[in-house]
Formats: sequence, structure tokens, C-alpha cells
Amino acid sequence: MTSTTGGHADFEDLRRRAVALRREGLSLRQIRDRLHIGNNDILNRLVKGEPPPDWTRRPRAKDDLRARARELRLQGMTYDRIQVELGCSKSSISLWVRDLPRPPRRDPAEQARLAGRKRWEHELAVRDAERRRTKAAARDAVGTLTDRELFLVGVALYWAEGSKDKAWDRREYLKFINSDPDVVTLYLRWLELLGVSRDRLRLQVSIHESADLEDAQQYWSDLTGVARTQFNKPVLKRHNPRTARKNTGDAYRGCVAIYVRGSADLYRRTEGAWYGIVLGAGPAT
Repeated sequence: MTSTTGGHADFEDLRRRAVALRREGLSLRQIRDRLHIGNNDILNRLVKGEPPPDWTRRPRAKDDLRARARELRLQGMTYDRIQVELGCSKSSISLWVRDLPRPPRRDPAEQARLAGRKRWEHELAVRDAERRRTKAAARDAVGTLTDRELFLVGVALYWAEGSKDKAWDRREYLKFINSDPDVVTLYLRWLELLGVSRDRLRLQVSIHESADLEDAQQYWSDLTGVARTQFNKPVLKRHNPRTARKNTGDAYRGCVAIYVRGSADLYRRTEGAWYGIVLGAGPAT
């Protein structure tokens, strides 16, 4: 387990790198991707006190809100309704629109609808807070995994996402494919536990042809620590413009397949361990 002193030193080193990137003009998302930080709270702590670069600012955001607030007021909306629409404080709204005529008093039905909407928004906020508390408590309860625990987790993970040997199709080698960076990172940690070095790995990116292949390959290379020279020819999926895909945008980097050379023995051990887990768990009741 990492000592307190070591953990503090690691954090300070990571903070120095994050601050340097911030001062180079990188956004939070760019810093997150560059340093492979998956926790936004930690990311914000790393760059605390460092102003965002000018290109990420929205210098006229308040002006836009003010103009929109005045427009809504002229449409007859009350402070409450404008606050719901724009999400800003009533005091700001008052300053922006106090020179405009007051709207006519709304009818009781409209007032009831607005009250119901505000109650529902409050309920959603409460549910979201509870959701985040539950996830955080479950995360913290796990603690540091032993080597045995990591081994068993990795076996189950591989059997869920990895390639399996079939009687009619012999595939006694490790091949794992996924699009989730956290899942890929955990799998690589499992391979390290098994003594697999990075030079035994071959990677292959599978991605839609309309995406940025170069960016995707560099992303997976940075995340895994595997050189681009160890990448196989990518698999490009045809893009159908009539299909409404949701896996688009800057965060879409396709899937990455990870092959382990000379892994027949590792595959057999993994398969055997999987059936050991099944037997060890006993029958379902």
C-alpha cells in the first residue's frame, strides 16, 4: 500500500504537471486526457488557484443572460419563471429588468404549474445528490485490492469481455476488446500481475470511418503505454448517415483490442480459473 508521504509526493508531482499544462493554455478536459485523471474533484484540486485560459472563458455570458432576462420579462414572465428558465438569482434578474413594466398577475393554474415544476426540480436535485453519495460510499468501501482479489476480478473481466476458445474454433490466446478507458486500465493492471510486459502486446483500434482515427490511436497509445509501432492495421466501420449514432464527438475513440503474444498458457489458466470461480461460488439459490 502507498504510504501517506508517498501519496502526498505523487499528488504534488501530478499537481506540478497539471499546473504546467494549465499555464500552457490547456482546458480541464485536455489536462484530464493528457494525465489520465478520471476524477473531476481531483482534477479541480490539481489546478486550484490557476485561472482558466482566455480561450475557455465566456466573457459575455452575463450580457447574454441579461438580454434574455429582459426579453422574457417583456413577454410577461415573472421573476420566478425567469429564474427557472435561466438558472440565475432573483437579485440579478431584479437589477436587469426593474425598469421594465410588471407583467399582469398570473392565474392560479399557471402558478400551480410553476410550483409543481420547482418541486420536481428540487426532487431531482435530491435524487442526484443521493445517487452520488451511494456511489461514493460503495467506491470507498472497496479499498485496496489484494493480488488474489485482483487476479479473480481480472479473470471475471476477461471472461465477460475477452475472446474465448471454442471446440470448433481454437483461440487459445488472450484477446480483449473494450471502449471504456477504466476497464482497459484495469485489464492492463491484471496483465501486469500475470507478468505480461508491454512489449508482448499488440493493439488494434476499431472505429467508425467518420471519426478521427489518428486522434483515437494516439489516445489509446497514451493510455496503455504501448507504442504506435505495436498497433495492427485499424478496423474501420462504415458510417451509415441514416443511422442516428450516439457514440460521436470528441470523447468517441472507438474500441481497442489488446492481443497478448505467446499467451496460450495464460489463456488456459484464465479459463481454468474462471470455472474455479463458478464452482467456488456454488449453485444459485
